[in-house]
Amino acid sequence: MNKLSDLRKSYEQGELDEDLAAQEPLIQFKQWLDHALASKVPEPNAMTVATVGPDGRPSTRIVLIKGFDEQGIVWFTNYESRKGQELALNPHAALQFHWVELERVVRIEGQVSRIDPAESDAYYQSRPLDSRLGAWASPQSQVISSRGVLVANAAKAALQHGLHPQRPPHWGGYRLQPQAWEFWQGRKSRLHDRLSYQLQDGQWIKQRLAP
Repeated sequence: MNKLSDLRKSYEQGELDEDLAAQEPLIQFKQWLDHALASKVPEPNAMTVATVGPDGRPSTRIVLIKGFDEQGIVWFTNYESRKGQELALNPHAALQFHWVELERVVRIEGQVSRIDPAESDAYYQSRPLDSRLGAWASPQSQVISSRGVLVANAAKAALQHGLHPQRPPHWGGYRLQPQAWEFWQGRKSRLHDRLSYQLQDGQWIKQRLAP
């Protein structure tokens, strides 16, 4: 068995030139996300969301991006979950996409707010029935005695709401409005390419960072 300290990889799939990269980070993100989708990497829409609790300790989890535009990055979750409670106290978060097969990482930092309830309603109604009922069944992040609790809650939700459940008030979307982006492309000899975009006076400033 190989020792963890002996595991190494040479990153040689691409490069990231600041002169060729887009001036707007959203455009650069779309190009990379489109490439990840076209390359059929596993779950290209998966991203890590990092929040900070009242004790100053960070926590992370994986969610799925559901939309993005000039207003920000959107995902959906339980507002009463740990991340929801932490965002209520400190509405700032960091996101990270890691497309391993492409040797690429995108980091995004910014302020988070709940999206309009009508947007959450529309997305909720587009989900499969089991997923809609699951939003009622799971007291996300709370301690439960067994999986049987979830199964029982799901059966109760199906009986109560039938085939047309409405969105639970504790479930909906968040939008992170980016204030900083970083694009990372793995390179040979650990001399990776890192481009930073910082929002200053309404303009994006693009800079290269040392790896």
